Amino acid sequence: MINPSSVPPDDGTRHGGSRGHGFRGHGPGRRGLRRRTASVCCGLLLGGLVVSTGAAPAAHAQPYGQAQTQAREQSRAQEGRGRGSLVSAERLYTLATPRAVSAELRAAGFVDIPVRHGVTAYRLVYRTVDPHGEPTTASGLFAVPLGSPVRLSAVSFAHGTGSHKDDSPSMRRGAFVSAPVIAYAAAGAAGVGPDYLGMGTGPGLHPWMDIGSETTASLDMLRAARAFAPRTGHVLKRDVMVTGFSQGASAALGLGRALEAGEDRWFRLGALAPVSGAYDFGGTELPALLEGRLDPKSSVLYAAYTLVAFNRLHPLYDSPGEVFRTPYDRTVESLFDGAHTGEQLMRGTPGILDELLTAHGRELLARPSGPLAEALRTTDAVCTDWTPRAPVRLYMATGDEQAVTANTEQCRMSLLRNGVHAPVIDVGPVDHRGSRHLGSNTAATSAIARWFGESIGR
Repeated sequence: MINPSSVPPDDGTRHGGSRGHGFRGHGPGRRGLRRRTASVCCGLLLGGLVVSTGAAPAAHAQPYGQAQTQAREQSRAQEGRGRGSLVSAERLYTLATPRAVSAELRAAGFVDIPVRHGVTAYRLVYRTVDPHGEPTTASGLFAVPLGSPVRLSAVSFAHGTGSHKDDSPSMRRGAFVSAPVIAYAAAGAAGVGPDYLGMGTGPGLHPWMDIGSETTASLDMLRAARAFAPRTGHVLKRDVMVTGFSQGASAALGLGRALEAGEDRWFRLGALAPVSGAYDFGGTELPALLEGRLDPKSSVLYAAYTLVAFNRLHPLYDSPGEVFRTPYDRTVESLFDGAHTGEQLMRGTPGILDELLTAHGRELLARPSGPLAEALRTTDAVCTDWTPRAPVRLYMATGDEQAVTANTEQCRMSLLRNGVHAPVIDVGPVDHRGSRHLGSNTAATSAIARWFGESIGR
């Protein structure tokens, strides 16, 4: 989610790319660029871009089903070797009153939140594993309500795509990317927001749309939050409410699946509420992108990120020139290094796909094969290969210009085939900074906080 932070960070946050990520335009198109960047902003979307693999749904379920027991055993064994253990904890800021919280949330575009408490926010750095299972560290935002009971339910929120490492919950105060974590804490829960691998203070590059590492980073952030909570005078209950937006919607489903598979000894899935995901990345989202049914600039950014990020883990090309046209073949990969701002990314890419992709690049996305098809089978399985026992609601907004709503319908139908009724909640025609996609997150956060609130106080 390339993030439009409207409130400057205070001493407890990094400024990083905050100026660039306000998407200040240039020349006579300044206002238009800001409006356009807002629409691609916080989802650089997807938390689950999907690409057509041509595989039947049943083919998606088998790999995870076979690996479920092994994953649970490995997770527990790695937990014993330090996964989720704290490296450091830093208090970032305190919003001492509900009024102060409400003002901060409103400034970030989040209104009608059931604010009952002031909030204190912390950055946690913890041990986890990379996509290859090797030890690394990650960071995240942990927020607790003031004047609340000792025992707290946790709400895990997975954020949307960002281009800069600082486009993550623990790095930006009063921003679109951190506001939901604060909102859930203000409603009376412990807010838990993983930054993901390679984001926040984490080393290396972000493995975008890699469901496995999004899941491990989210699960280990919960473990770190549980370890740290007593220092704030709290303990975390077993049931976790899980939500996420855009890219984070698929990450949330990955975490929910891991919790129900017993990959943690303590936490259990209490409820699941993903928002505006590209759950069917291959079968629905990528075709929409290639056919011009998404915002054109969003399509350029997602196509570029898909090829660059997937190539890092699943080699798709030997040279960027195979998939990107000149001059972008020399520059696109470096734009997704975590050090470039959203504005730099916008300026450094063309306005339409035909100026970005070679014929081979377009063909690769249109008809994935080999390593890409194999990777997408995992990405696209977030709704197809498990049967949630906890309540599930799917949130979306009609007219979403980035995550076509057919993704949500595909997820609903996949869950229904597995015997799970997951109602779809359309949050209505709410826009944020000119984007229906972003507006779905601001509106859904309010609705989800109230739904989760029915369980938080128990």
